[in-house]
Amino acid sequence: MIATRPTVRQPRGDATRSQILDVAERIFADIGYAAARLDHVAETVGIRRPSILYYFPGKQQLYDEVEADIFASMHSFVLNRTDGVTDPMARLLALLDAWLDFLVSRPTAARIIQRLIADSAAYGNNPVRFSESALQDLEDVVTTGVASGQFQPVSAMVLLNTVAGGALHYVCNAHQLGPTRSYDPAAPAQLTEFRAMMHRLAKAAVAPQG
Repeated sequence: MIATRPTVRQPRGDATRSQILDVAERIFADIGYAAARLDHVAETVGIRRPSILYYFPGKQQLYDEVEADIFASMHSFVLNRTDGVTDPMARLLALLDAWLDFLVSRPTAARIIQRLIADSAAYGNNPVRFSESALQDLEDVVTTGVASGQFQPVSAMVLLNTVAGGALHYVCNAHQLGPTRSYDPAAPAQLTEFRAMMHRLAKAAVAPQG
């Protein structure tokens, strides 16, 4: 039997891979999947294109890694915020707050997710390959709330496309409405105002009628 040497990850290699992902996320966020080029990523990182191919076989694989990290990080953020929260309404608001705070802290992720909604070329053949965890998080809390009688029967996807979707617009529209309407999504007063509106809409959307 031939002994095999365990793979040892090199810190420098890990750092380069991480830098490639960070730069790629910014580029995909700024210009979209179709316009992005590996040469552009390599130039920004300060390496040659073949060096990217050492870590990622092609643009699709690089994009997949970026998208996977966004949704895995968001899911982890949600789990941390909702841990131990059992009341359906409190859990729904905690989930929405987690999404909002995650996107505010990582606006490149917000822009990539918004691009995903319109840019089918980036999906591959499974549009929820990476976003399934986020969709399931919302579906779970809505299902629990409806089953408990605290929520009226409501579609999780309707809630996603109305109340939850507002967080994307809040982050991505900050500088897209003209100079007199620009705002800083992370500014405490601005963020508090938006969060309060999001909470009011969420409560109205799920509150039992009558």
